[in-house]
Formats: sequence, C-alpha cells, structure tokens
Amino acid sequence: MTQASPSPLADDNGEGAIVDPALQKRVSWFDDVLLLGIMAALAGCGLIYEYLLSNYAGRILGALEAAIYTMIGLMIVSMGIGAFAARKIRCAFTGFATLELAIALCGGLAIIITAAIIGFGHVMPVAIASQLNLPPDQLPDGGVIHTFQVLSHYIPYAWGVLLGLMIGMEIPLIARVRQSLSEAHLLHNAGTIYGADYIGAGVGAAIWVGFMLAIDIQLAAAMTASVNLIAGLAFIWRFWQQIRYVKLLFVGHIIACAILGVLAYKGPQWEQGFNNLLYKDNVVYTESTRFQQLTFTERLRGSGKPPVYNLYINGRLQFSSIDEHIYHDFLVHPTLAASARTDNVLIIGGGDGLGLKQVLKWQPKSVTLMDLDEKLVALFKQPPADMPKRLSRAMLALNDDALNDSRVNLIYDDAFNGVDKLIGDNQKFDAIIIDLPDPSHPDLNKLYSDMFYRKVAELLSADGVVTVQSTSPYHAPEAFMAIGKTLNASGFNISQYHHNVPSFGEWGWTSGTLKGAPMKSRINKLDALPVEMDWITLGLMQASFEFPLHFYDDLPQIKVNEIGSLQLYRYHQGAWSEQELMNLF
Repeated sequence: MTQASPSPLADDNGEGAIVDPALQKRVSWFDDVLLLGIMAALAGCGLIYEYLLSNYAGRILGALEAAIYTMIGLMIVSMGIGAFAARKIRCAFTGFATLELAIALCGGLAIIITAAIIGFGHVMPVAIASQLNLPPDQLPDGGVIHTFQVLSHYIPYAWGVLLGLMIGMEIPLIARVRQSLSEAHLLHNAGTIYGADYIGAGVGAAIWVGFMLAIDIQLAAAMTASVNLIAGLAFIWRFWQQIRYVKLLFVGHIIACAILGVLAYKGPQWEQGFNNLLYKDNVVYTESTRFQQLTFTERLRGSGKPPVYNLYINGRLQFSSIDEHIYHDFLVHPTLAASARTDNVLIIGGGDGLGLKQVLKWQPKSVTLMDLDEKLVALFKQPPADMPKRLSRAMLALNDDALNDSRVNLIYDDAFNGVDKLIGDNQKFDAIIIDLPDPSHPDLNKLYSDMFYRKVAELLSADGVVTVQSTSPYHAPEAFMAIGKTLNASGFNISQYHHNVPSFGEWGWTSGTLKGAPMKSRINKLDALPVEMDWITLGLMQASFEFPLHFYDDLPQIKVNEIGSLQLYRYHQGAWSEQELMNLF
C-alpha cells in the first residue's frame, strides 16, 4: 500500500498552503466554529478601534462627531485597500497569525503613544527655554514647534489608517484559510464570513456603548487588543503545523501579552500623566463618564489667596473659579430681573450648580435642573471619596452646596427628550435658563434648533423669560446671530447681550419673551436690582445690550437653525476651523 503524499490546495492568488490529507479528514465543525468565532470577535475589535480612536481624536480636537465621521471614513477606505493588499500575502496561515500580533500591538499602544507625542510637543518649548535660560515671555512656541503641536493632534487618524489597512486583511485571509481546510469549494464562504463579521461588529458596538464608554480609554484599548492576541493564540494552537516561523510568532504573542498587561495596569496612569502636560496648571483630579472626560486643575497663587480651580470637559475649559461668577451673573440675573415672577425656575444644563447658586438668591419656591450627565452632577453634589479633600471643599463652596438644596429637583435626561416629559406633565416655569455647551457637534445642534425652542415655549409662562448661552459674538458672530434669529423664528421677542469673561473673552447670551416687551426694554425700566450680585450691576446689565455699530449688518444673510439643517453647527465649525488655521500659521 502506498502512502498518500500531501497535496497543495490553491489559494485565491494561485499560491498553495500545504495541508496534510489526514488533517483534511479531521476537519470538522470545530474548525469552522473556531474560525467564524475568531472573525466575529475581530470584527467587534475593529469597530471598537474606530470608536476608541475617534473618541480620543474628538477629545483632542473638541469636535467629537466630526472626528467620528472622519475616522470611520478613513478606516473604511483603508480596510478596502487592505483587502486588496491581502492578495500579496503568500501563506494565509502565517499572514493571519502575524497580522493579529501587529494589530494587538498597534491597537494597544496607539492611545498612549499619541498622548506621549502630544504631551512632548507641549512641554518642548518649556524644556528649550529652560536650557537656554529664556524668560517666560520668550518661549519658543511658534513656527515649526507650533506646527508640530497642531499636527500632532491629528495622529489618531494616522493610527486609524494603519489599523484599517491591517483589519481589512483579516476577512480575505480567514476566507482563504477556511477554503484551504475544505475538501470541496465552499459555495458560501464569503457570505458566511461576512455574516460573522456583521454580527461581531454589532456585539462590539454594544460592548462599547454599554461598558467601555465608562472606563479609561487606555484600559479599553488594552482590553480590545487582548482579544486580538487571544484570537491569534487560538489560531496558532489549532494550526501550528501550517504556520511558518510559528515558534517566533508564539513568543511574540507572549511578549505582547506582557506588554498589554502592563498597559492595562499602568497605562491609564501614564496616559493621564501625558494628558496632564497639556494643561498649564497642575491636574488634581480626572474622571471619565459615559459622555465626557472631566479634568480639574489647580493653580496656587500664594499671598494668602485661594487656589484657582478650572474644570475642563474633553480638554475644553468649562469654568474657572476665578471668574465663573461673571459668566453666571450675566446668565441668570438679567433673566430673573426681567421675569414677572421667580417662583418656579427651570435650568437646562448647568450640572455644576454654579448657575443654580445664583438662581437661589432670588428665593424661588422650586428649581428644576435637567442635565444629561448624572456623574458630573454627583461630583458637585456629593464629591467622591477619591477626590482630593481640598478640591471637594472648594467645589461645594463654589456652588454654595446648591445641588443639595431641598427646593431643587434634579432630572437626568437628554434635554431634547426631557422637555417633552415636562410638557407631558403640564409644567410651567416663570423663567428658563439654558446653559448648554456650544453647538460643536450635531447632537448639540438640535438643542439650538427651532423645534427645541418651540418646545421650550410650551414650558414658559406667558410673562416669563428664557435665556440661552450663545457662544462668543466676537469669535463666532454668525453662530451668535443664528441663535438669536432661531429663537425669534420660534415665536420669541429676543434681546441679545454680551460681556467680557476673562477666561473666555467676549461672551454672549440670547433672551426671549413670549408676550410683552423683550428683556432689554424690561431691564431698562428698572431703577434697582432686588438681589445682591457678585459682579453685575444695573448699569453693566443695561450696557450689555449695546453692540458695535455694524455688528448686525450681516444679519439678513444669517439662516435660521431649523431642525435637521445643522446650520448652526456649520457656523460654529466654520469659526472654529478659521481660528485653528490662524493658530497654525
């Protein structure tokens, strides 16, 4: 009896992987389940990498939605190129095992390397100045150094392209492996593989939304990369004989396991350390919620003066303890001074309680505060044990412990849907204060739309006043005017006003009344303010309604922010992009 010799099975590029006929006879459902399970797991990882990188890019650039769309587009194109490139890999078995090792290392290291490069770019001028004994006002932070600082913020997109190329190779290689293990042509090979891919991607999206959004981004990256390693190790274990350089690849996977273990344990701390380099002041506390990254900084001033505390959300300044009272004075007091009554007040946003503190000075009977992020509110209502005691005391003193006032009703909901519930309960408010972040991405744009303002109108008493924070009339005049025009188109008589807040520059607000005189006329009739303020006076209040002579010349060309139009988002992004371009050059 003659022994059968191994026979080559053709791959899709004409090359063959040598498979022992005896192994062919042992091919069973186990191999198919293993390969499809690996494919599903890797599809979930691929989607999570997209979210991880786009989320991190959004935190750096301050435009989360734009970062998500850009990252997904880049990665999809890169995956397509990777699928073509997979044809050049001669041995699908070896190629796939190598690929998972490379993806795991890139995916696990991408966030922390990016944070390190960006952090290095920000400390580089200080290091150079220190070596050259330059004074603080002569830091070498322009030219090439500044260009490097700006461009380094776009590194996540480079990682996205690299990971996209490699992820795109996975399906073709798995399909070739699966085909080579079959005695006959697999009629539905591609369909089966893509089915596992789509299901795995759905599971990955659920894991991201339900779990990974609430944990540190570097820990999430390390956990995701570990799945690639486990898939690679399972593949090596099952197809040891078909993989070239298998021992070297196995050792590489073990070393990568150790690297990911260190990244999971120490990575979040290291990443936060690099991120802290971006702030001029000392970072004393950070917290990741399902919706945003919160960073508190502290600046000691000496001479018996209290420290200055700043809160940054996704890297953007939210408030500074040294001048937040200026912003909140102008947000709250003109509104309540112009309202016929102040018994029942609604605040939309403002989860830090700083605006609420000013509202409570008017002795309302009830205040409803609606904010999306319960975890953020908790930091200012009952600070956690891991927050430094001095910071906890400072935050409670800053908002005067307003969030624990018995008159305050807290609601945690998205404002666009939350106001519907208030309307359904037939609630009416004497004044409404809308203190939301700037419309820097489409999700926020709807909260500045005509439809949202019409909802707000149903909640406002006929003689009440609503006020909306309206970004900077100096840096983003089109966006500022668009908010006023949209509120007016929604049935309100509007007044716009502005004042300088040192931490932000010139800032603006828009008020609206449903019946009677607009806010400006009501304020101009006042002889005195009934409540003691921290900053604002009646004279400052009345003067804030004055704008430069030609400020509103372009108002006829400004469009209303209709729901779904994203008009305000475009105005805001246009101003932001122009500012970034000016900073670059």
